[in-house]
Amino acid sequence: MIRTAPTLADITAARERIAGIARVTPVYPSETLSRLTGREVLLKAENLQRTGAFKIRGAVNRIALLSDDERAAGVVAASAGNHGQALAWAAREAGVPATVFVPEDAPMAKVDATRNYGARVQLTGAGFDECLADAFDYADQEGATFVHAFEDPQVIAGQGTIGLELAEQVEGLDTLVVPIGGGGLASGIALALTELRPDVRIVGVQAAAMAPFAGSTSFGWTIADGIAVKHPGELTSAILRDRLDDIVTVDDEAISEAIVLLLERLKLVAEGAGAASVAALLAGRVERTGRTVALLSGGNIDPTLLISIARHGLTLAGRALAFRTRLPDRPGELIKLLSLIAEERGNIVSVEHHREGLDMPVGESEVELTLTMRGREHCDQLVGALEAAGYQVNRLH
Repeated sequence: MIRTAPTLADITAARERIAGIARVTPVYPSETLSRLTGREVLLKAENLQRTGAFKIRGAVNRIALLSDDERAAGVVAASAGNHGQALAWAAREAGVPATVFVPEDAPMAKVDATRNYGARVQLTGAGFDECLADAFDYADQEGATFVHAFEDPQVIAGQGTIGLELAEQVEGLDTLVVPIGGGGLASGIALALTELRPDVRIVGVQAAAMAPFAGSTSFGWTIADGIAVKHPGELTSAILRDRLDDIVTVDDEAISEAIVLLLERLKLVAEGAGAASVAALLAGRVERTGRTVALLSGGNIDPTLLISIARHGLTLAGRALAFRTRLPDRPGELIKLLSLIAEERGNIVSVEHHREGLDMPVGESEVELTLTMRGREHCDQLVGALEAAGYQVNRLH
């Protein structure tokens, strides 16, 4: 049975309930993104929200509406991380017991935060959908209130408070780009904005590897774990069919590029899901060129994943270069190579010298080097200089 969508009055009431708890997050203009995309781009920074993502809005609103008996019995949720953190925090502040079912491969940064906020964490299943089934079973057995991450009118209403803020913060808004997983965030914002600013174009973004709203039926892994939902809700699907103007997809390469750009140029940390909106703009997937807001939905990225993405992004941008070459196995040959690299202003990060275990002629050795560089042109210049000096360069990617 499809539940009833929240109204603008419900969203306005939610704003009153969460006032002083959830932050009114800032909107930042970005000269860099505006130049790269050929339009004026602003960022709604929900990655700076309490618990690191927008989810606190819906969680606080939902818990505020629990009865005394429901509070005593506690709440339970299934979450890839951000909803669980938000519910754990909101439940702790309200004195309500919370249990959160989390995928076994969820980022540890999110798992640890959920546990540290006071929730009982259960690692189960490969993804969100498996956790959902276990959380439903727990709610039936223990009498706890199940708080859905997106298929709940009061959670949607809480997320919709972002739409109220945008209507007040951004004059002349033409397009809003918002990440979509289960659809609760986009649904709430769309319900608010289409009432207050009906001329605003709202574009949803999904990860290409998991894009059910975009019509995909084949699913894979994505770095945007926060929007990796195979089966969206009936309520959110109905709302978005009526209120959304377009849905686009972006692959993990585009998302990683957006994460690195936000980190390096704007000093903002965004997780994969949070950066999807910026990725769509950088990839040219969003039509129209008026004033555009990209919603950064969260910043809870695992540090190890962030390091991998940063390294990958630097390599794609020509800021890092790894290659192998062979040298005569005699004294002085390595220093000749390193001296040439120094002349070309390459900064050596690591050197690995191999003599055994490789199929190579007697009297030769292999060297693998990793360098930091100034860009693609600098990389090509260095490789050209090495080849001109007689070295065979095998670039690694």
